[in-house]
Amino acid sequence: MAEYLMAVDAGTGSVRAVVFGVDGTQVGCVQREWTHREDPRWPGSMDFDWTANWGLACACVRGVLEETGIAPAEIAAVSTTCMREGILLYDREGNEIWACANVDARSSAQVGQLKALAPALEREIYRKSGQTYALGALPRLLWVRDNLPEVYARTARLGMFNDWLIYRLTGKLAVEPSNGSTTGIMDLQSRNWLPEIAERCGLRADIFPDVVECGTLFAQVSARGAAETGLREGTPVVAGGGDCQLGAIGVGAVRANQAAVFGGSFWQYEFNTAAGAADPDCRVRVNCHAVPGLWQYEALAFKPGLVMRWFRDGFCQAEIAEAARTGRDPYDLMNEGAGDVPPGCYGMQCCFSDTMNFLNWKHASPTFTNFLLEPEKFNKFTFYRAILENTALLVRGHIELVKEAAGREPEELIFAGGAAKSPLWSQIVADVTERPVKVPAVKEATALGAAILAGCGVGLYPSLDEAVRRTVKWDRTFRPNPDNAPVYRDLYDRWRKLYPAQLALCDQKLTRNLWIAPGL
Repeated sequence: MAEYLMAVDAGTGSVRAVVFGVDGTQVGCVQREWTHREDPRWPGSMDFDWTANWGLACACVRGVLEETGIAPAEIAAVSTTCMREGILLYDREGNEIWACANVDARSSAQVGQLKALAPALEREIYRKSGQTYALGALPRLLWVRDNLPEVYARTARLGMFNDWLIYRLTGKLAVEPSNGSTTGIMDLQSRNWLPEIAERCGLRADIFPDVVECGTLFAQVSARGAAETGLREGTPVVAGGGDCQLGAIGVGAVRANQAAVFGGSFWQYEFNTAAGAADPDCRVRVNCHAVPGLWQYEALAFKPGLVMRWFRDGFCQAEIAEAARTGRDPYDLMNEGAGDVPPGCYGMQCCFSDTMNFLNWKHASPTFTNFLLEPEKFNKFTFYRAILENTALLVRGHIELVKEAAGREPEELIFAGGAAKSPLWSQIVADVTERPVKVPAVKEATALGAAILAGCGVGLYPSLDEAVRRTVKWDRTFRPNPDNAPVYRDLYDRWRKLYPAQLALCDQKLTRNLWIAPGL
């Protein structure tokens, strides 16, 4: 009897195959790193090598079956998830002919073309799709049209990476709405394509495949897919979804008004809503959730995890060396030192990412400010804690931003991802946002979300709520410390005034933006 569920996850930096028991226990995981190379002809490009990367995905599937000793017949179902925004183009014979990964940045000129075409068009597209040009597929398709006309002429279908994994496994191509909605060419309300948007932008409207709702069983592993991966021919394959949406399922955020924060290289604040209405001021992203009938307001914070890595590698060589001697994590040692610094860091603050502004999305130059030349107070652990606090201030800002757009805010937060491994950071998030923070036990939340959908698709769970009840487990809950609330309220108010001043310096070209959206 089949007892296991498999998720195949195509992330930005790696692909992995993860196997779970039906109770949510992770049984095995095999991961392979991959690289998206820049084409030297086009700065900012990030090509996706579908031939080599499919080989890596197959190696992961075969590897996890071998390492766990699980027979292919014991896999009840497979589903897939991936980085969002990456796209692939196929010809009429079903061959991949062009692909770019999620942070491909070659299409700045095309963003300018779109803005010049009709200044009000971006707002119109946002109201229907919840997306702007900043991350969507429209500028990238225009880039292909302008720079690779022979590829554009041969294009018959567009797809996302999670759908590509299923296509390779089964020979069937369909797009699901959670990731498909990130293209900016899909209607939030109908969760289906809006080909008229493509036409308005001077693009073809005949390249959009069928849409299959997340969690739908619609294909089986083909003979070719079985030969390449080691899975059993005929294994059910269920439509998955985008990484953040399936991460939300993997931490139990499957009902309206629940919220999750995923803390990694970038931080995402996801708020579930039963209405897919866009923000009137076009500030936050709105995506289809992988749960039919739900949508998500999404606010993105740029690079908190990368800032942490920069600080560790640039200033914490002693902790790195001690960790190497003792087998501990350098971040644990850094957290211990920062734990002795009082909340508020003696009034010092830093600026990295700003709260999201989807139509005018830019971030100030990285800055530490308001510190004194007193090493007993302002040492590396104070600066480190300031980074932790700044990211928590961002979360508070995004809660308030989404409340303005949606009219609601969560009673508690679910905190997952690499950052949630830090008890200090988790407590700071609770203190700054003044609400309980629940940390799940699962380390592969996105993959677990895919496995849950796979199990629902083949009837192993009677409902999604029951699947979550059986599979999602909790590590601990952090309660806000009321003694710290006044300190962080003051810190937050000052940060909201400080950041625009720092951003003005970038606008005057006196400092460099941490990041700025294409076309701005």
